[in-house]
Amino acid sequence: MQAQRTGHRLAYLDHLKVALTCLVVAHHAGQPYGGSNGFWYVHSGQEAIPLGAFFSVNAGFFMSLFFFISAYFLPASFDRKGPESFLKDRFKRLGLPLLFGFFVLVPALMYAYYLNFRGYGPLGLAEYYLQVYLGLGGRPDGWTGPSWPDLQFAHLWFLEHLLVYAVLYTVLRLVWKRSSDGTAPAGSPGTGAIVLFGTAVALTTFLVRTRYPIDHWVGFLGIVQTEFAHVPQYAAWFAAGAIAYRRQWLQTLRPAAGRAWLAVGLGLALVRYTGWLPLYSQGGWNGASIGYSFYETFLCLGLSIGLLYLFRGLGNRGGRLMQRLAALAFTVYVVHVPFVVCLQYLLEGRGLATWTVFAATTAGGILLSFAVSFLWNALLARIRARKTGSGLPVQPAPSR
Repeated sequence: MQAQRTGHRLAYLDHLKVALTCLVVAHHAGQPYGGSNGFWYVHSGQEAIPLGAFFSVNAGFFMSLFFFISAYFLPASFDRKGPESFLKDRFKRLGLPLLFGFFVLVPALMYAYYLNFRGYGPLGLAEYYLQVYLGLGGRPDGWTGPSWPDLQFAHLWFLEHLLVYAVLYTVLRLVWKRSSDGTAPAGSPGTGAIVLFGTAVALTTFLVRTRYPIDHWVGFLGIVQTEFAHVPQYAAWFAAGAIAYRRQWLQTLRPAAGRAWLAVGLGLALVRYTGWLPLYSQGGWNGASIGYSFYETFLCLGLSIGLLYLFRGLGNRGGRLMQRLAALAFTVYVVHVPFVVCLQYLLEGRGLATWTVFAATTAGGILLSFAVSFLWNALLARIRARKTGSGLPVQPAPSR
């Protein structure tokens, strides 16, 4: 099966990225309503709905698949630009949104949380920013977390990790002098190789979780917001994405293998959704933890390979609309949380059923995020056009 392309890009990867981005919005839209037990910016009085399986299945695969897709395009970018321009582009594309989120978006979200759910009384924005967000005022008595001070990258941890991986990738390419430009087509890995890969990742995940359970976040090196429980999976999928480009695994993935792994992924997800096997463990040195490490890893393998196959079969359906949505997906990921949180505040106490609130927050969050991202990208395009017309130096559009 020949994959359709957009320029030098596989169009179906862009389509998959749009779908995953919408799933991320839905995942965050459900946080106050489904008993995720993690920190969120809104505490809801709505009756809880059973979203635990939705959260755990999502967490088991979607960010790893994002890492795979992101890594898939890195080798070509590095080959084209060279190490210096490649890193400069990465720091611009990822670093600027990180700074904007860290100093603007996240403080606004945490300030609203402080006023509504901390119980310390009113505090001006400037005072909160200095004393609580930056932590210059000392930790208040009875502080409930999730950390002190409030400063964090929140959902933008993904951009942090992409930046770290880009630096590590550059170092590896510079140290390993062997020429690796272009691609060297090879058959996609067989079932045995994939199972061996999954087993290695699962065992590593289990060992990491004996010390760092799921949902335990730390500031690695003081600044890299990290949930180590999923790092083995993220790093392995990132490496696989870069290798898949070189060896053209996506183009050579056999339909029978794609269908088989899709069945594995959907079957394992169904096990979680139906509760047939109530298997869940955050970590520890026990049988449940090793079992869940294997379950989650092979869920991720099945859904990753299966969805890549499924979207490859869909090809370029959606045409120009999907291309435009794909171009907005990165911005949507950056900006969607404030819109989701605003909708959660707006719909609280309206007497609506929780499923209705969840659905409305998801749909509204997706529509608002894409609309604002479209306007923002259009504004940037107009600024670039004016610079071109005036003879001023033009900053290139962000590359992938």
